[in-house]
Amino acid sequence: MKRISMLAIPLLLVLSLGLAAACGQTPPKSPAANGDNPQNGKTPQTAYSPVTIENMGRTLTFKEAPKRAVSLNQHTTEIMLSLGLEKSMVGTAYRDDEILPDLKEKYAAIPVLAAKYPSLEVLLGAEPDFVYGRKSAFAETGVGTVEALKDKGIEAYVAKGTYVPFGTLEDVYEDIANIGRIFGVQAKADALIESMKAKVKEIQTKVGQPEKPLRVFAFDSGQDTAYTAGKSLSTELIRLAGGKNIFDDVEKGWAKVSWEEVVKRDPEVILIFDYDKPSAAEKIKFLQSLPALANVTAIKSNRFVIMPLSDVFEGVRNTTALEKMAKGFYPGKFN
Repeated sequence: MKRISMLAIPLLLVLSLGLAAACGQTPPKSPAANGDNPQNGKTPQTAYSPVTIENMGRTLTFKEAPKRAVSLNQHTTEIMLSLGLEKSMVGTAYRDDEILPDLKEKYAAIPVLAAKYPSLEVLLGAEPDFVYGRKSAFAETGVGTVEALKDKGIEAYVAKGTYVPFGTLEDVYEDIANIGRIFGVQAKADALIESMKAKVKEIQTKVGQPEKPLRVFAFDSGQDTAYTAGKSLSTELIRLAGGKNIFDDVEKGWAKVSWEEVVKRDPEVILIFDYDKPSAAEKIKFLQSLPALANVTAIKSNRFVIMPLSDVFEGVRNTTALEKMAKGFYPGKFN
């Protein structure tokens, strides 16, 4: 048997100690193994779990988060940006007015495909795997039906409040939660929903319980007849703000009504939806010029509340709309 060299003994001792240490201690995981990226400072990400969602009579299934999303309306765009999904977006469309100030920088980095709805050809050019918009986005005047898009490998999510008979804030919360689930950002969605609910509660606490809610006429447009909100999210926001939409019995979300009926129902406040032309000031001037409305309470007391139309579309602005309505209806409670 060969002898071990005396010089080799120290080396063997070092190797033995190294092996013992290795057996007794698990080496630390790298940041990447933990899901962290030291360059971007992100917290660990959980694995994506398949998501199944019911939307407009269809069952949508996602095995992974969409990577190339297009938002087809401003209010759906602002929901996605509020959830931090700008890096998953390859296009937006149909901006009604200015994007919310705190979202402008994110919005500026995303291609605008069209001023209103893009053509199917333009949409396909962005190579989306997911689109999100109002029901009107998927009509003949929009980008195409949800079925046609599905055939092209594009999943479509339709804002619930735009296809149910009477849209509510609960529908808005459901949309936010579903987008959160689809893109794997449920925690952000939950936080956004809770903040909106807290704001609603704060406003309602200030308004209290009016013994007799103010009669409100929501005027969108029209001359020979008035185009107004019926059973819609606008009606719910008016109610939450302590008012009563005088046309809350109209089954459609938006409908034409006669000026005679407006006079008969005698609104105490007129809510002016402001967008495009004529301006809100021009709409007010027109209403004040109508002889038939001369004895309407709101006209005699000059009570108008101006509301950007985008504030009442289903999205993150709805609490802002509610606060504007409440302050306009009951200014003394917000001093």
